[in-house]
Amino acid sequence: MRFRRANNTHRALSVIAAIVMLVVVKAVMWPPAVSAEKQTELPDDQCVKCHQEIEIMPEGLVPHDVHLQDGLSCAGCHGGDPASDDEDAAMSPEAGFVGVPSKSEISAFCGKCHSNIDFMRGYQPRIPTDQVAQYETSEHGKALAEGDVKVAGCVDCHTSHGILPARDSRSSVHPLNVPHTCKRCHSDAEYMKEYGISTDQFEEYAKSVHGVALLENQDTGLPACNDCHGNHGAAPPQVASIRHVCGHCHVNNMRYFEGSTMAVAFKANGFHACEECHGNHGVQKTTDDMVGVGEESTCTGCHDDGDAGYRAAEAIRAHLGELVSAYDEADARREEVHRKGMDDVEIEFLLQESHQSLIQARTLVHTFDPEKVGEMTAGGVAKARTALELAVEQVEEYDFRRRGFGLATIFITVLIVALYLTIRQMEAK
Repeated sequence: MRFRRANNTHRALSVIAAIVMLVVVKAVMWPPAVSAEKQTELPDDQCVKCHQEIEIMPEGLVPHDVHLQDGLSCAGCHGGDPASDDEDAAMSPEAGFVGVPSKSEISAFCGKCHSNIDFMRGYQPRIPTDQVAQYETSEHGKALAEGDVKVAGCVDCHTSHGILPARDSRSSVHPLNVPHTCKRCHSDAEYMKEYGISTDQFEEYAKSVHGVALLENQDTGLPACNDCHGNHGAAPPQVASIRHVCGHCHVNNMRYFEGSTMAVAFKANGFHACEECHGNHGVQKTTDDMVGVGEESTCTGCHDDGDAGYRAAEAIRAHLGELVSAYDEADARREEVHRKGMDDVEIEFLLQESHQSLIQARTLVHTFDPEKVGEMTAGGVAKARTALELAVEQVEEYDFRRRGFGLATIFITVLIVALYLTIRQMEAK
């Protein structure tokens, strides 16, 4: 018993010692974070006081900067001694002062903290710490490594002294603001002239189904530039990867396409999968007329009248058209049943199933297989026709009741008149 108590005491002391050690280590490695009550003013240190006195404040410096909110003042990035009122001592190499980094030094400058997983655990344990490594693989990073200081670096996208979390709607990298952040360079024709790439990406994107939903409807579930091109490792999607980029959201479309014969042909010819039919920045809402051989068809851009692809496109469009027609006719009848106040519950369920078949058939278009599309549309057509039959029955039932009600009304009216005349005759006698 005495041994067990001694063992328990030893364990308790070990736990206490470990906790004390963690507290000491954190105090040494990381500057203290601010209290739960976030600061709303600039830090009261010599860096800020001096810059205020000489009226040269860093552009964009705001109290709600994410670093200031976590207790990291000017010295947290630039080094130096913010407690010293001696300018030479405060900004001396001995105090660790590094000043303003050059453009080529900025990624390593930010990476001092953001690439240090042990350091970052003290602030955001889940934040990635490979941003600098990713940046070095990007088009921007590779160009910067070759001496091009015009390309985007950390501060070009995140700003310098007013950095906010991406979830903050005021942040330059909030989903609603990302297209405008990228636009600053990529829509400037003069700035981009030497790179030989188009500068209409934002204009095209703003008119696209993605851009309208994000920029106008503020639906942050839709992709912005970084969702397709990447963040720190931003680069144009390559031929081998573009279907996976689109497939991140459009999973079934990608899966069907990858299993199709068209995917093999696209790969052999170096075609950009989804982009060949849908475009890239200016993706528009799809329609059934994109399939087939009509004026709006994307199929006829490659397939000529008479070849196998042309016939397949024509057959797929016919299947879709048959289902749409059957559904629309049944839905119009359902609306009539609803207006007449008859039972439309079962009709509604059937039409929901029919519409689901239509959605699935439109996705199956990416198999480029008329038989698979036809199998799906056949089930939807059958449901729509059953719904139509039920709707017709309900309308006929309504008409029958109306006729019955009319005859009953006439019979009752005649009966009332006869009764009235009979009473008058009795009164006369």
